[in-house]
Amino acid sequence: MRREFSMLTDIKIMLKRLGIVLALFSLTRIIFYLFNMNGFAQAGIMEFFVGFWFDCITIALYFLPWAALTFIPVPDKLLSSKRIFLGIYYYGVLALCLAMNLMDVEYFKYTSKRSTFDLFAILGAGSDLAQLATTFIKDFWILLVFLILIIALAIYLERKIKTRKVDANWKALSFHFLIIIPLFVLIGRGGFQLKPVGIIDASQYTNPQNSALVLNTPFTMLKSYGKKRLALKNYFSEQEEKKLFNPIKKSNPQNILPNNTNVVVIILESFGNEFVGAFNGGETYTPFFDSLLKQSLTFEYGIANGKKSIEAVPAIIASIPSLMDNPYISSPYGNNTITSLASIFKDNGYSTAFYHGATNGSMRFDAFAAQAGYEKYVGRYEYNNDAHFDKTWGILDEFFNPWTAKQISLQKTPFFATLFTLSSHHPFYIPAHMRNKVKKGPYPICASINYGDYALKKFFDEAKKQPWYNNTLFVLVADHTSASGNPLYNERKMMYQIPIAFFHPKGLIPAERKQQIFQQLDIMPTILDLTNIKTTYYSFGKSLFTSGKREAITYLEGSYFYFSGNHMYTFSNDKARNLVDFTTRGDKKSPDSLSYYKKERNLVENRVKAIIQRYNRDMVHNETVVK
Repeated sequence: MRREFSMLTDIKIMLKRLGIVLALFSLTRIIFYLFNMNGFAQAGIMEFFVGFWFDCITIALYFLPWAALTFIPVPDKLLSSKRIFLGIYYYGVLALCLAMNLMDVEYFKYTSKRSTFDLFAILGAGSDLAQLATTFIKDFWILLVFLILIIALAIYLERKIKTRKVDANWKALSFHFLIIIPLFVLIGRGGFQLKPVGIIDASQYTNPQNSALVLNTPFTMLKSYGKKRLALKNYFSEQEEKKLFNPIKKSNPQNILPNNTNVVVIILESFGNEFVGAFNGGETYTPFFDSLLKQSLTFEYGIANGKKSIEAVPAIIASIPSLMDNPYISSPYGNNTITSLASIFKDNGYSTAFYHGATNGSMRFDAFAAQAGYEKYVGRYEYNNDAHFDKTWGILDEFFNPWTAKQISLQKTPFFATLFTLSSHHPFYIPAHMRNKVKKGPYPICASINYGDYALKKFFDEAKKQPWYNNTLFVLVADHTSASGNPLYNERKMMYQIPIAFFHPKGLIPAERKQQIFQQLDIMPTILDLTNIKTTYYSFGKSLFTSGKREAITYLEGSYFYFSGNHMYTFSNDKARNLVDFTTRGDKKSPDSLSYYKKERNLVENRVKAIIQRYNRDMVHNETVVK
């Protein structure tokens, strides 16, 4: 009789073996915690429960092939080979996962985060990999001892599992394969939500300070695999770099606004200059927004630091750009420790909330909000009325915007609130009762922008009724420009230009249109100065009230676009490639004038290199805060 197991026995054995894996994952987390207790002063039992769930997700991902093969029928002659392969896979993957978890017991001390796949880029950057391995073993031999002992424990426990011989049942194998594998897939993605659970989602379940305790290294390695990693640059010594660029800033209170002024940042989906009459010199689709701009401090050359909503949020809220192929939020560095407006205001007694009508999980804004320090995230599920759902993205702005104004009134004052609109996003849905009322244009987005403007007015109509309105600083900014059928707005020099405005209902911020560059990264430093917050913080932007040349930087497809003065420089492969005047308008493309500005070219190259060098190093080493 061949040695086979009934389906019930097979499932029990599989669960017992995976239970051993889960127990050993928890054991390595305890070791990780004991060796790094100083980094988790506020951690409690809940972090271990959440960590248990992340371990389940990780095990489902790593052991999916093992489970699949367990329930795939094979001919009798291959049964022995199948068992051998399953044994090798089980112990091989288990040993690999345990080794990764134990590695971070010490490596965490240097990075303050779980290792991601970019670690291999760091280790492989030079020719000293063997030396690093030798040093690691010599200095941290205790971890190797732990690994050997834990694997020995795994072997002992696995051999204690009893099995029995029964007849094979191919139909049962096939049937249970169709049940077990979808279950593994479901657990592996973390549930039924829109997107599989990622590294940054740990911040939704714990204080960002404790994210590394909740996560496990096999998970962060797997989730960051295949994502292009940043290369460390060595253009300058760190002292030279600091002279050229330093993201550590000190606020400079302006005493323009009263202390404890409330702050509302409104991020307007796709409200590029092309559709805003105040900036395009022609037909407008934003009459209400235009009326606000006339009462606000605005900038002739507002610059978005990216082309995606997911790039805009960290730029605006935390002054962190996405100078890489992956947006910061979804990059291997998305779980880095950061300083944001939310965390700074929270430390200064403000209540904080992020409002976005999209389905929770969209673009992982809820996870980023938790990581950034917001006390709560309010989305489609919290709105709890799908009668106003657009069937694509979330709750229509005309309903969500005024509702948000009412919800803000529930926050303790002073407060910091962020509202991110969504209705002017593709597919540009307009509800039936508004389709004959909105202003249409040459592109489908025109009517959608006009609808978004109508919804923005509804927010302010409701906000004016609230007791906090007159003591509130409003900052209105587009997240990015939209895809355009107009060649002018498809040029690199124009495709980042957006409206940015600072508005105070009592006129405490004088209405003015400054003829200068102002990027999304500058919003955080400027708000801190306007609200008289005294702090030292980390920022790639510069306050409006800081002297010096204004600048902006963006990244797309391997090239950096640097704006300074009247010029936009394209920088790639370690040097400036061209220069155009981004202030000119017209159908003709601006000529490349790089050869006429040799002195400026050298200065710009050094400035951009310093920004890139600091950005890459701080992202890789998780140094995006003041230490």
